[in-house]
Formats: sequence, structure tokens, C-alpha cells
Amino acid sequence: MDEHAAAADRVADYLDDQLQTARDVATASLDALLARITGQQQLLKQQLAAAHRALAAAQQSAHARGAQLQHDAAAFHARQADVDRRLLVIAASDTSADAVPRFETALLRLDRLHVARRYVQLLRAAEALSSQAHALLPTCSDAALQPYTHLRALHTRLASLQADAEGAAPHLLHHVDGIAQSLRTKMLGAFSSDLARVLGKIHWPTPQAHLPSQLRDEWHAATTKLLQLQMPELQDMSYATAPAHKIKLPPVLFPLQVLVQPLEARFRYHFEGDRPTNRIDRPEFFLSHITTLLHDYSAFVTDHVQPVLLSQFRGTHLALNPVYIDAMSAFVTALLPMLRSKIRSLLPKLAGQPQLLSHLMHQVMTFDSTIRDDWGYDGGHGVDGWKGLSWEFLVQDDWFGRWLQVEKDFALARYQSIVEASDFGDLDYESVDSKATKPTKGAIRVNDLLETITDRYRPLTSFSQKLTFLIDIQIAIFDKYHEKLQSNLEAYLTMTTALGRAMGGVTKEEQERLLGVEGLERLCKTYGSADYLEKAMRDWSDDVFFLDIWEGLQDRARQENSIGGKSVADVAERTSKSIGEDGDGGALFDETASWYARLRDRSEKIIVDTLNSNVRQALRPYHQINPWATLSGPAASAPANLSPTAEIDPLLTHLGTTLGFLSRALASAPLRRITRAVLASVSSTVWDNVLTRYRFSTAGAAQLQADLAAICRVVNKQVGPGVAETGLRRCLEGAQLVGLPVKGGKDQAASDEGTIMGDEDWAAWGVTDNSAPPPQQEQDNGTTSDTVSLGLWEVEKRLFADNQAATDVLDELGLEMLTYLEARKLLRHRVELAG
Repeated sequence: MDEHAAAADRVADYLDDQLQTARDVATASLDALLARITGQQQLLKQQLAAAHRALAAAQQSAHARGAQLQHDAAAFHARQADVDRRLLVIAASDTSADAVPRFETALLRLDRLHVARRYVQLLRAAEALSSQAHALLPTCSDAALQPYTHLRALHTRLASLQADAEGAAPHLLHHVDGIAQSLRTKMLGAFSSDLARVLGKIHWPTPQAHLPSQLRDEWHAATTKLLQLQMPELQDMSYATAPAHKIKLPPVLFPLQVLVQPLEARFRYHFEGDRPTNRIDRPEFFLSHITTLLHDYSAFVTDHVQPVLLSQFRGTHLALNPVYIDAMSAFVTALLPMLRSKIRSLLPKLAGQPQLLSHLMHQVMTFDSTIRDDWGYDGGHGVDGWKGLSWEFLVQDDWFGRWLQVEKDFALARYQSIVEASDFGDLDYESVDSKATKPTKGAIRVNDLLETITDRYRPLTSFSQKLTFLIDIQIAIFDKYHEKLQSNLEAYLTMTTALGRAMGGVTKEEQERLLGVEGLERLCKTYGSADYLEKAMRDWSDDVFFLDIWEGLQDRARQENSIGGKSVADVAERTSKSIGEDGDGGALFDETASWYARLRDRSEKIIVDTLNSNVRQALRPYHQINPWATLSGPAASAPANLSPTAEIDPLLTHLGTTLGFLSRALASAPLRRITRAVLASVSSTVWDNVLTRYRFSTAGAAQLQADLAAICRVVNKQVGPGVAETGLRRCLEGAQLVGLPVKGGKDQAASDEGTIMGDEDWAAWGVTDNSAPPPQQEQDNGTTSDTVSLGLWEVEKRLFADNQAATDVLDELGLEMLTYLEARKLLRHRVELAG
């Protein structure tokens, strides 16, 4: 009833909505409305009918599904009851939970039985292949290769499965491997006998052995069968990809193994018995024997073995490896095992004999270089190259530590003998250029020793071994020698100081010798030795061998925290602080070379200080005299005609002796550098204690110029023209200024001839015309006119007039070192102007 009322309400609402105006009640509008309502009613009836049909289908499906679930549940209960009944019978258990462990045990036994059945099948297959190959071998050896190949493939497959199964069947794998190896041994013996018969027909191993045409087919068949027998093993080889510290050796090809057997017997006869050729101190005997074999049989191997290898390996991945495809490389591989056996038996005998062990290692490295360079052998490692027999014994057999100690002991013993030699500290004037700084004989011998050490480890292929040699031996000896030079320098300083003399008991005579040429010689020994070795290290840094080590060091420092067992910081401290940094700067001996450079610079400074002290001491009597204002003489007397003052003789003697020695001991660059420093001391002493202290007459100034000229002659004689004039130029200009003639004019011989620095002297030193005295004016006819000199009064007038006039007059006089203030001060020291 309520539903009908609600429907009536909805119809009323609908009619109210549709019939709101009088127009809506029109007949046409009512007909349209009734038609639309009738259509909607029909549509609703259709939807209702479809809903009734869907409901009926869903109810029917639900009833069917429920019936099926009841049927399945009944079946499950039935099966569960059946399982429980069976478990009760089989396992004598009341429930399935109790029966599961016993049931699993039974299943495990069934699984083992299944595995055992498969094992038996594999064993039966392996035995069948082996029996088939054994049966075919006597009658048709070629056909026997097929079952052997299958057997090897079965073994390879089992080996890979064994690895995947974590070693589940070791006994099966071992048994199959034993069957395969037994068959391989028998077939190898048979095939080797066939090849041996062919070799016997050509009288192998005579160097003149030749394979005639009628035997070539037989030769090709015998060698091919051996290669086919070995092919499964070669395809499984991966020695080239083994760890770097344990590289597997390349296999010896079976045909080459047969060829080498008589050669190996001959090798044992000569080098493993009591024959004279078997000497432990002459490893070069058996090493050269191998290279002789290569030379003697290279033609036969190239002509007859090479074609067989090409036909067998062409088109396979083995063709990319020279130890398979290249006959000479295969021949080298076949000869190396006898060498390994010989060296391995020899090493323990030489362990207690350092010299013989060192000799053996260097002979082996030389042999490696010969095989690698002359015969192009790379051991099958491509661009990485063959590391050599020396690498195998030094790294893989761990003999490097013992050999390194032997080499280190030898180097240190040799260094000690150099140090203890009687002429260790003598300067060597003959081994270097006459114009170069002279090192001591000890420095040259130490350098030769270090170059010898380089040659001893240059053939090494291991980067870490090269680095260890460099740091533990070469740089260690450099450090020892640096300490020796440093201690010599410290000893000199101790003996030349007051405290050192008091504590060391140095007498006054010994001190005088140390401050003279003898002391300079000691200093020059340190300077020359440090300079020589520092330059040697700079040259070594440009050597290709050390450049390779430096580049390898840089690469490893950027990628690793340790290098050759040492931290990067430790290696950098011993070699260069630039390790690991970006850029091209740095070199292998930077740190060591810088130590020697600092020692050289310090030695030079001590030489300069010693000479300056001696110069000031020698000038002390000179600047204590005062004859300059009272000297008188002929007005025409020129400085060139005057003798030096007696008090200047100690300086002249000292400069002549010391500079004469230094000119022989030092190169021109450090000699002139030191001379300039000494002349600066002479100049400052004369300036402060003579020129600016006393008054001068014309004759006194001429005498001073004569003394300075004498100094210049002594220095230029030992060092070279123009050096003294440059170093004493300030004093020379001052002496020229205070020595001006009272009256100027022509033909002033004193001014011209007495001028110490002429144009030629300045040109010899490389001074331009702008800094030299004014050149003489040339007449049109090419002759030189008389010089017109300025007189004292004119110079005095212009010098004190104003600053510009003073500058101009100094320029006319050619005085460039003096300022007008200094010139005015100096000119007041002329007696004529003193008032």
C-alpha cells in the first residue's frame, strides 16, 4: 500500500512538473506527454524482465556451485581418509604429521637410487666411448679420435656441472677423468710413435734434417692427429686470463713435444750430469744453448711445422694466439720447460752464494730480453707481453726478496768501498769537461754505481719490483751520499767557528789552512759533488725508463691507496710530492734532487762567506793607511805607471790564489757568480773605509786608481776580461771622480791612459755603449782626435749648480753608477775643494 502511495506521489510530482501552464494542457501536448510516458513504461518493463532473468541465472549458478563444493568436500574427506588409512598401513602412524618424516626418508632413498642410476648410465657411456676408441686405435687411429672427442666433451660437461652443483659428484668426475686420461695417454703414445718414425727417417734432430716430398703426407697426417688429439684441451685453456700473480703457462703442442724430446735428452746430458758444461757459475752455457737450438732449427720448424698449424687452427679462436698459430712461438714454448726445470733445481744451490745468484738472475733476464725482442715471443698474452722466466721465479716462486737483498748488499758494499777509497774526496779534473764544475772522484764513482744498478733492474717487467729497486737501493744510496756530503760540510763549519775550534782542538795553523785554498777545496768538493749528482738526477728523470716508472706511479697513485706495498704518502716522500696530482709537472727524483740542490746552494753560500771574510781581513791594513792627501808627484804621472800600494798586496795574493783555484774547480757561471759577490765585498769595503773616509790629492787619487787597476788585472786574469770592472764599477767611478785633473783640456794622459775601463773592457763584459764611458769622436779622415777632459773646477761648478747640471756632467764623464748626491759627497774629499 505504501509503495502504491509513493508511486502515486511520484506520478503527481511528475504531472505537476510537466503541466505547469495552460499551454501544457492542450491536446497536442497531452498526447506527446502520454506517448513519452508509454515509451518509458515499456523500457522499464524490458529492464525489469532482464533483471528477473539475470537473477534466475545467478540463483541457478549459486545452487550448482554449492552442490559442486559439497561434492568436492566429500571427495577430499574420502581421499584424506584413504591417505590416513594407507599411512597407517605403511608408516604405522595414526596421523600424517607423524608419517611425513618417515615418508621423506623413503623419498630420499628413491632420489638417491635415481641419481645412482644416472651415474651408472654416465659411467656406461664413458666406458663405451673408451672401449670404442681402444678398439679402433690399432686398426684405424683416425676413427678413434671421434669417440675420444665425445669422451672429452662428456668430461668437460661434467666438470661444468660439478662447479654448478658445488662439488656434488667428485668421485664420478675423477673416474671419468681417469678413463679419459688413460685413453689420452694411449692415443698420445701411439700418435707420437707414428711421428717419431717419420722423424727417424729424416735423421732428426740433425740441424740439416730435411723432409722429402714422399714423406710429407705421412708427416702431415702424424702431426695433424696429434693436434686433433690435443684440440679439446686447447679449447678449454684459459691461462691468459688467470690472476696476474699466478699466470698459467701456455701448453706445449704435442707435435712440438715430440720434436723436442731428443733435444731435451741432449740438454740433460750436457747440463744435468758431471759434464764440464754443467757449471753453476756459468748459467750462460745452458741459456745460450737454447738460443742456439732456436737458430739451428728455425728453418725446419718454419718450413714444415708452420703449414700444419695454419691448416689446423685457421678459422678457430685459437688462431688469434701466437703460441698456437706461430710455429716458432710454439717451438719456444716447447723448449722453455727444460729451462724451468734446470733453473728451479739450480736456485736452491745458489741461495747461499749471493754473487752466483745475482749472476744467474741477470743472465735469465738477458735471455728473456733475447726471446722477447729477437724472436717476438709474447707467451700468448698479446699486448701485455711475456713477463719472462725471471718474472716466474722472482714473483711466482717468491725469489724476489732474496735477490733484492743480494743486490742491495752488493750495492752497499760497493758504495762502502768507494767511500773508503784513498782518492774518494779528490777533485776529478779529467773525467768532465774543462769548463764544467769538477766533482770528486767519489761522486763520479757513486754515479757510475747507480747507473750500474739501473742496468741491473732495467729488464724487470714488474712495476712494483722496479719501484722497490728504485727506493730501497738507488734512492737509499743517494741519501747515504747526501748524508756524507752534509756531514763533511758540517765538519768544516765546526772547525772554522770559534766554538768548534775550542771544542775540536783545531790549531791556528789548521784554521788558516781551512780558511785558505785548502778550505775552499773542501767546500768545492761538496759543491761539485752535489751539483754533479743533482744534474745526473735531472737527466735521469728524462730517461725513457724512468719516465715509464713515473707514469706508472702517477696512474697507480690516482687509483690506489698503496703502491708496491707502500703508502702513496711514503712513496711521495721518497720520490716527488707531485705524485697523484694533475698536470705534467714533477719527476721521479724531485725530492732527492732538491736535497742535493739545497746542499749545493748552501756550499756556494759558505764559499762566498769565507771569501768575503778573507777579503775583509786582507783589506784591513789597506784601509788603515792614509797617504791619499799627502801623496805628490809629477802632474803627468798616470795610474798605469804607478805601482800598487804595498798594503794591497795581501788582497792581490789572496785573490790570485783563491780565484786561480776556483777557476779550475768551478764552471764559468758559478765562478763569475762567486767572483761578483767577492768583488761586491771589496767594493763596499773600499767605498766605506777609503773613498768616503779620506781626502785625496791628485796623486793620491791616481794611486787609488792604480790599486784598483791591480785588483782588476788579478781578477780578470783568473776569471775573464771585464768581470772585475763590473764588480768594482762603483769604486772605479768614485776613484775617477776624485782623481779629476785640476784643469781640463786636451792630451790628458792621466785621464785617458789611466782610465781603468776602456771601451774594449766594457765590450768584453757585454756592456752596451750607453753604460760605457763616452767614446772618442772620430775625424772625417778616420783618425781619432785628442780627448777633451773636464777639469776639477768645471765639474765642481756644474755638480753643485743644480741637480740637472749635476746629472749632465756625470753623463759627460760616463759615470752611471754614482748618483749626484754621492758624487757631491765624494768630490768634497778632494784636497783642493776641502775648504
